[in-house]
Amino acid sequence: MTVSVYLPLVLALPLALLAPRVAARGRPGPAAWALTAAAVVAALASTWSLALLALTMLDDVPPLAALDENPALALPEPVPGPVALLAGLLLTAGGARLAVDAHRRIGTNRRLRAIGEPEHDLVVADWSAPIAVAVPGSRRRPGHLLVTSGILRSLSPDERRVVFAHERAHLAHRHHRLTAAAGAAAAVNPLLIPVRAAVEFLAERWADEDAAAEVGDRGLAARAVARAALATSGPGAGPVLGIDGGAAVQRVRALTRPAPAPLLRHLAGPLLPAAFSVAVAATATKEFVDLARAWL
Repeated sequence: MTVSVYLPLVLALPLALLAPRVAARGRPGPAAWALTAAAVVAALASTWSLALLALTMLDDVPPLAALDENPALALPEPVPGPVALLAGLLLTAGGARLAVDAHRRIGTNRRLRAIGEPEHDLVVADWSAPIAVAVPGSRRRPGHLLVTSGILRSLSPDERRVVFAHERAHLAHRHHRLTAAAGAAAAVNPLLIPVRAAVEFLAERWADEDAAAEVGDRGLAARAVARAALATSGPGAGPVLGIDGGAAVQRVRALTRPAPAPLLRHLAGPLLPAAFSVAVAATATKEFVDLARAWL
């Protein structure tokens, strides 16, 4: 097998380098979708490459091992044994990280849903800790907002409108699915961790822009984001989508400027490495099939 089987393992690196630049430009919605799609494709391609490398260990299993020891057959040599073993270990580690990430997200959402039954898509918890998060829906009930009396007391009525609009934007656009997909990609390929962070930031920026448009005042939205970020002592980033998540200073600065214009050209940057990953993964698959045919 040639270098094509190894390329998908490192093609996530240029995507990770591009992610912060993509997150800082243009509308956050298209950028979030592009980065998430590119991360998922890159993660699948790298996982497939590891699987192909690990499968070459089958030449050490009888009766294939006997064929390998027969010099008269002159069978093509797969990758070195230590490389195949390392690929198997990396594949196992990625699967374990993926399981941990999924368990953490599912467990967090289950605990948030157990806090109370929503009334008109809202649960108000009488807690002093200032928290405002969007709780994804389940089969039994739709998503809702969870806010505490602590954050309600720390914000003015107009700022509360921003917070509610921000969290409802998370639910309307199903941002939990985007962040979960980016998180899964980063779990199986740690090179994609910067992409996961960029998607989480863009989800918050997207909700900020929706909230600013709904209240019709970007300055008010910026003040609400800043005050919520300063006051909140809740879960913050990760599986929970709250107004305090992401880099608050960058978000406030973006809201003090005019609404971003569409810049679809800069989305080609993250999509090109993903497309190349698919191409080289297809080449590696053909090489593996040719190798398998020679052995079988």
